[in-house]
Amino acid sequence: MKITDLRCAVIGKHPIVRIVTDEGLYGLGEVEYTKPYLKPWVLHFREALIGEDPTDVERVMLKIRQRGSFKPYGAAVSAIEHALWDIAGKASGVPAYKLLGGKVRDKVRVYNGSIRRKRTGDRPEDYAADVKWMMEQPQNFFMIKQGISFHSNMKDTIDGFHYGVTQNKAGYHGAMDQGVISERGFNHMLDCVIAMKEVLGDKVSLALDCGPGWMLPDAIRFARAVEKYNLMWLEDMLTGDYVPWVNPQAYRELTTSTSTPIHTGEQIYLRHNFKELIETQAVRIIGPDPADVGGIAELKWVAEHAHMHSILMAPHGTANGLLGLGALINVCATLPANYIAFEYPSASDPWWEDLVIGLPSQVVKDSMVDLLEAPGLGLDIDAEAARKYLREEDAGFFD
Repeated sequence: MKITDLRCAVIGKHPIVRIVTDEGLYGLGEVEYTKPYLKPWVLHFREALIGEDPTDVERVMLKIRQRGSFKPYGAAVSAIEHALWDIAGKASGVPAYKLLGGKVRDKVRVYNGSIRRKRTGDRPEDYAADVKWMMEQPQNFFMIKQGISFHSNMKDTIDGFHYGVTQNKAGYHGAMDQGVISERGFNHMLDCVIAMKEVLGDKVSLALDCGPGWMLPDAIRFARAVEKYNLMWLEDMLTGDYVPWVNPQAYRELTTSTSTPIHTGEQIYLRHNFKELIETQAVRIIGPDPADVGGIAELKWVAEHAHMHSILMAPHGTANGLLGLGALINVCATLPANYIAFEYPSASDPWWEDLVIGLPSQVVKDSMVDLLEAPGLGLDIDAEAARKYLREEDAGFFD
């Protein structure tokens, strides 16, 4: 089998990768809807892939893996890798998880970071009402993740929240503000945590997506201040999102200063950039994204290495879309005992649910997702239904 073409179309806001072969099989991969600008970077790899056997996934990846980078540029390589596993599974007639070593669980646990409505504001009562609404959703998620501090609007809406420079209308997803947090801002965050925990109690766990942007002393003070609330984790306080470095030494000082679990990793590309973070015990939980880290095999390698060092695993995935959901389900079915849950993803538009073939009518039941048993990543796109969402330049995407 040989690759004859690599195509990419932006459907909704998601760049969708389609690898075509001379035997009629094709594979699909999906990029987060926050990165529609990556289509040219995906197509940059076309000439390198044509003529290769897509079922030799690692051999193909050796040609392109070093061309990626930290979020967002690892996304193009990652989506191509997903499409390769999709073909490999179809060619073998088995789900991709069988090719990654086989399942260790029959259902995969997920948490809610993406099924949400616009919050009414940034006051404690707004946060309380928001988590109450999320608790009442039919998925019955065991855990909710909420954005606070630099990962929320409170950095702009709370007067005097911090002493750093504020980027007004920066124009980028994940634009980074940074600075020392004021006493007023600090107390406001604590009030929001208290309000949420009063609603959630011990029925639904709470994690906080915090940044990045914190100074280390503030991060230590806050992590200690919330210890009694038994949060699942504090995420990306020092680096994360689109920050193209890791800073394990600072994370280790934060981690060893508190019993509150510290989490990071969604922006990190490749296993090599997790090495020091894991081996120095710099965090308690890592959260690589299979659509950014270099693919699902890369994520599995990172999870196994973390397991050997007693570090927990909770993969990121909020904007990965429904095809991205297939990638997450397949790889997380194979992960070791350090696995907690992955972040259940959403798509750019509600009509995606009408395009994707292979999902059950209710995907999440009591925070669990069934494995996809169709060959490959288990999901497909209804080409006829999707054509009306294609741009003119992408008219031949499904041919």
